[in-house]
Amino acid sequence: MLFHPDLLQGTALEKHIREYSFFDYRVNEALHMTDEEHDILVSLMRQIKDELQKKHDALQDAILVGYIELMLNFCQRFYNRQFITRKLVNSDMLMKFDQLLRDYYEEKIQLTSGMPTVQYCADKLCMSANYFGDLIKKMTGDTASNYIRQDLIQRVKNELASGASISQVAYELGFEYPQHLSRMFKKFCGYTPTDYLRQIQKKPGC
Repeated sequence: MLFHPDLLQGTALEKHIREYSFFDYRVNEALHMTDEEHDILVSLMRQIKDELQKKHDALQDAILVGYIELMLNFCQRFYNRQFITRKLVNSDMLMKFDQLLRDYYEEKIQLTSGMPTVQYCADKLCMSANYFGDLIKKMTGDTASNYIRQDLIQRVKNELASGASISQVAYELGFEYPQHLSRMFKKFCGYTPTDYLRQIQKKPGC
């Protein structure tokens, strides 16, 4: 389905069409529709075709935009279904994600590149960043970037609990300054690394 971008000019869809993240998925991440889903989209395409064959009036453009938005929403629903029905494959991908993070720190990549990014992880797992982010969100209920940070926070806690100083931990995990580590830690845990060290026996985690 092709349409001129002017069709969306001044509409609500023009403002939020980029929120449909599947536009940036790769070819191998295409939607695999069920027969029922296929029939729904074919039906909508037929309705669009019928509308285009009618004489143009003041409401036709709005109706066409409505159909386009409806198709996009159905595609989003079908993708959500696909994430669920491919749960076994996705669980394997989550394990690969965890292994990738472990390898990243074991190979000391953080010393030259800093904290792993969503784009880095997606590339290593042969996925687009958008598809990878949506997949992790469906699997864990959290964003991929937060998942990476939570993994990092746990590493910080483990290092501190083993007796390393905040400065040592900051260096080992690729932070430019200890203050950067402290700010991230407090943002995610609600207390500072220093507070964690004081309470480590009483409050093992956040």
